[in-house]
Amino acid sequence: MQDIDNIVNGQKLFLKPEYQEVLNNKKQFEGNMGSIDSSKVDEIQEWTKSWDYREKNLAREAITVNPAKACQPLGAIMVGLGFENTMPYVHGSHGCVAYFRSYFTRHFKEPTPCVSDSMSESAAVFGGLSNMKDGIRNCNALYKPEMISVSTTCMAEVIGDDLNAFIIGAREDAEGELDNTIITHAHTPSFVGSHITGYDNMMKSTLEQLAEGVEKKVDEERINIIPGFEPYLGSLKEIKKISKMFGDKIIMIGDHEEQWDTGAGEYKLYAGGTKLEDGKTAINAKATISLQKYSSIATAKTIKNKWRQTFETCNPIGLSGTDAFVMKLAELTGKEVPAELKDQRAKFVDAMQDSYPYMHGKKIAIWGDPDFLLGMVSFLVEMGSIPTHVVCHNAPRKGWEAEMRAILDKSNRSDECNIWPGKDLWALRSLLFTEPVDFMIGNVYGKELYRDTKIPLIRIGFPIFDRHHLHRYSISGYEGGINLLTWITNGILDQLDEETKSIGETDYFFDAVR
Repeated sequence: MQDIDNIVNGQKLFLKPEYQEVLNNKKQFEGNMGSIDSSKVDEIQEWTKSWDYREKNLAREAITVNPAKACQPLGAIMVGLGFENTMPYVHGSHGCVAYFRSYFTRHFKEPTPCVSDSMSESAAVFGGLSNMKDGIRNCNALYKPEMISVSTTCMAEVIGDDLNAFIIGAREDAEGELDNTIITHAHTPSFVGSHITGYDNMMKSTLEQLAEGVEKKVDEERINIIPGFEPYLGSLKEIKKISKMFGDKIIMIGDHEEQWDTGAGEYKLYAGGTKLEDGKTAINAKATISLQKYSSIATAKTIKNKWRQTFETCNPIGLSGTDAFVMKLAELTGKEVPAELKDQRAKFVDAMQDSYPYMHGKKIAIWGDPDFLLGMVSFLVEMGSIPTHVVCHNAPRKGWEAEMRAILDKSNRSDECNIWPGKDLWALRSLLFTEPVDFMIGNVYGKELYRDTKIPLIRIGFPIFDRHHLHRYSISGYEGGINLLTWITNGILDQLDEETKSIGETDYFFDAVR
């Protein structure tokens, strides 16, 4: 057990004799009860690496194993935290909200403000109106937000709770306490879509509801930028820095950078975020640029069809993606590309030339969100890598696969590149055993794949729990591209060192230059 004078972490703690004894007793008990036949386990394990199992695995429809996506309210919470003095509020059970908060907190290593109205069994039967009335008033009284951003979980959606009606009821019963509090809301059922769907639904609803009653008067210098579900805070900072070079009226809508990057000292419940006034006047912008097309499908319809505003999408990951974003800003503002950006681009291209020999020809398996994959795969193709398996569990049904294929067709080995929409990481396991690659790029859940297949994992994506501070860097823009080069190339060099470390056996190609 733990010794107060010598506290050890779990890794060493469970190697202590007393824990090993408990573990061995457990194994013996399970074996005696017939639940474990080690030879059968080994047999099945080997079979799961075969083409025969692969066919059955890829045909699977009724169950998900090791999903590469999260649920809608997670994305909705990110939107709420992107506005100043805003408290995300989830209409559902407390357990759901604990999951969302811990998920973000483990990735960003920062507290995540979010409340729920703790629906229980009785609310599941009779509806959650009472919970909403009490919860909204408590949230307002305790945390004093300027805006409350309300989303839903499975429970509230299954029983059919009407958020708009409930919020009206909560205001009527609040005896004036909520009169000066903005309450935005969106239905975000967890059993359809994913976290990017929830982001989109909440962003759309927030912009529509903030714009209610605002006089429409177009500001020809105003441009909105919607970042999408962006887990790299450095990317938000980078995009804002690039935008600033083209004008002071380019405003990020849903800016969650500071919320998950606070300094030491006294904790602030609300940090940074888009000003609510800027959210209200987003309707008056000349144009809106979304950095994640598939995280803003519904939002785009509001901006284009209801607001009659120019709507553009750019994906500033890699060279061509960043070039497109920079040129779009130049086009919309009528300004020349600043010399500073040209210098950044030149340095990025130089770095690409330095790293090209190591990335060229490497077979890569990669997974993640739709827009993340479009940007990353484009960058890999630019570097001569071969995206052998591109897995997108939450791939949209329309458009995305064709866009990805167009990117892969730019590779001179496009016939070796495969797209796997709707597949999870257990399906990827079969792909890796039957058609192996050199490296994997993805989130923390690839750790099990690495242990199983021995294929090195380069951690880029969301979530990443087992490494620190990667979220502080950018993967967007020219400087973000250099970060990607650094992570990927050094991951390749790490593996090269690993493969050439045996003295007199494999060290003939060992060198200290590279």
